[in-house]
Amino acid sequence: MRTSLDINVNGLLLLLCGVNLAGTLGYKPVIIVHGLFDGPKQFLMMSRLIQEAHPGTNVSVIDLYDNMASLKPLWEQVQGFKKLLYPIMQEAENGIHLICFSQGGLICRGLLSTLPDHNVQSFISLSSPQAGQYGDTDILKMVFPHYLKARVFHVCYSSVGQKWSICNFWNDPHQRERFLKSSNYLALLNGERPHREITEWRKNFLRINKLVLIGGPDDGVITPWESSHFGFYDINETIVEMKNQEWYGRDSFGLKTLHARGDLAVFVLSGVKHGYWHSNETVFRDCIEEWLT
Repeated sequence: MRTSLDINVNGLLLLLCGVNLAGTLGYKPVIIVHGLFDGPKQFLMMSRLIQEAHPGTNVSVIDLYDNMASLKPLWEQVQGFKKLLYPIMQEAENGIHLICFSQGGLICRGLLSTLPDHNVQSFISLSSPQAGQYGDTDILKMVFPHYLKARVFHVCYSSVGQKWSICNFWNDPHQRERFLKSSNYLALLNGERPHREITEWRKNFLRINKLVLIGGPDDGVITPWESSHFGFYDINETIVEMKNQEWYGRDSFGLKTLHARGDLAVFVLSGVKHGYWHSNETVFRDCIEEWLT
């Protein structure tokens, strides 16, 4: 099994010259987790931008569950990514940064919730459906070509459907009881369905120093786009913002605490389509660069 695609050409040259610039300037390793139907090749630009801004940074794009394999259930992916990320964390005594795109943002939440000794400094959630997904998008039509959003719950809220990653965060606002009963990933992460590890998961998640949420109204895939900021539909498909979500009020997984201690940053950018968040220089300069020191 391949472990990671290390796109650190500048850093390698510096090390060959006997200069550890990353260590001198305090740049922590950056790990990138891709999204649905993606792989390492989609993040060449992001890796280049990081290297240009912070020369010598060790940037790793995890090469696992690429393309169609990204449809595997999210808990399986969390375990796979955990095996590859943990050694990198252990070698980084000053911690690491996580950039997690789209579905990858939910995988990273699973990692952060279940790793009791992680050392993630910044968790950058890049256009990720953190509060769930509910929309007739091209990706939905690709996975479920015979279903509109109003019917997808028949598949997703079943034991078979929960073996597909997209069903693990499908959140039908008109099927609330079915979601709470059947969702074996998002409902657990949000603490919407009680479980015995919820207190420990909250403690683990709060080990991060900064949570950065990035999204925008022209995304075209994350539906509603406010899900990237933990907002979501009510039963009337009206947006309920993060602060008014029940699990925020109860602080069930630590989001309210992060916000209260000043460790939550939220960015809204217009004009960015879903597949371009990780290659848009403005997104990097305005929303990401400052958190990678």
